[in-house]
Amino acid sequence: MKGIVISAIAATAIMAQPAKADYWSLDSCISYALTHNIEVRQRVLAARQGELAVKEAKDAVLPRVDGYSSENFSFGRGLTALNTYANRNTNAFSVGASLSLPLFQGLRVVRNVDYSKTSLRALVERSEAIKDDVTANVMALYLQALYARENLSVARMSLSVSEKELRRREQLLEAGKIPELDLYEARAQTERDHLTVVNAENDSTLALLDLANLLNIGQDRDFDILPLEETDGDIIPTVEEVWNNVTVNNHTLRAASIEREAAEKGVSLAKTGYIPTLSFNAGIGTNYYKTTGYDNESFSAQMKNNFSKSLGFSLNIPIFDAFSTRNSVSRARLQQLNAELDLENTRMTLYKTISTAYTQAVAAQTKETTAAAAEQSSLKAFEAMSVKYDNGRANATEYEKAKADYMNALAERIQARYEKLLRIKILNLYNK
Repeated sequence: MKGIVISAIAATAIMAQPAKADYWSLDSCISYALTHNIEVRQRVLAARQGELAVKEAKDAVLPRVDGYSSENFSFGRGLTALNTYANRNTNAFSVGASLSLPLFQGLRVVRNVDYSKTSLRALVERSEAIKDDVTANVMALYLQALYARENLSVARMSLSVSEKELRRREQLLEAGKIPELDLYEARAQTERDHLTVVNAENDSTLALLDLANLLNIGQDRDFDILPLEETDGDIIPTVEEVWNNVTVNNHTLRAASIEREAAEKGVSLAKTGYIPTLSFNAGIGTNYYKTTGYDNESFSAQMKNNFSKSLGFSLNIPIFDAFSTRNSVSRARLQQLNAELDLENTRMTLYKTISTAYTQAVAAQTKETTAAAAEQSSLKAFEAMSVKYDNGRANATEYEKAKADYMNALAERIQARYEKLLRIKILNLYNK
């Protein structure tokens, strides 16, 4: 019977290898996701918007130059210089340019540039943080797909053993060595195992589909994954070791810290509404005016004679702005308090995630060791029960129970293995 089990394992291993040609490793999946995942691309665009905000804040110190031109026509009765009404048609044309140069904007420009630069740093960290999140999701779905594939192999192995046992019992029944009930039980078990295989195939297909969707791979592209290279081994980093690295290198935590810093600078920016502003203004222009019934100078003469120039300074002293600045400062302070709470919540969430992953990794490692021992014991028990059943010293129910115990122990060992690998990889991701 041991030969049957071994041959079944070999057969299912061959069946488990898909015929597709496009195989992806975990590293290639992560690399592709970091380039094509929609959330990552959106964060990159957000960082670019932050760069534009910094540029816009710096450009606020530049002068503003505007040109203007207008031409107006008036028809019908109108008031004349003699204070009487008459039918007159008038044509007025003007052209000019103006310049406005901010000399002092109440420190708003300087503080806005500082605030925009800090916000940009936070956006960059958020962009990196989403990459870590996508990496963790890819690892989880990749391992889930591998687990579903191995679970499918176990189901196929169980079906292969059941089919061989069914054929053997058909021969034994023909020889009159077993009752007909044993054959019916073998057929029922084969059908149950076949249903298990169908469900496992669906789970494996869906797991691959979930991974492909996360990577944003087109449906028309062949996609499959390679077995995992277990470079992490069984080494589980401690919570303290991981947390020490997180407080320095974690992008999510750094983003929350920078956002708190930006909120503090937002308060200073809002306070600039209390400070006076000074600007320099200059302008040039000329115009042409024509009224029917009067002698009008030529266009060129009027444009030359009506030419004007202006220079001036404008000082704006905020006295009462309907509490607009006060309300802006209050909102900025509330945002500062909210940013501090976000930072505290980020710290708590990260520490909880790390400690939970560590506990789960240790538990999964222990479970894997126990499940491996149980697998070996149940395999020996199954082989012994097979011999007893072949010699007529055990019934079909005892045989099926021994087989089910072995398959369950094998499945539990595989589940514990992938649970351990996932938690170790998550810890190592935070520990970088």
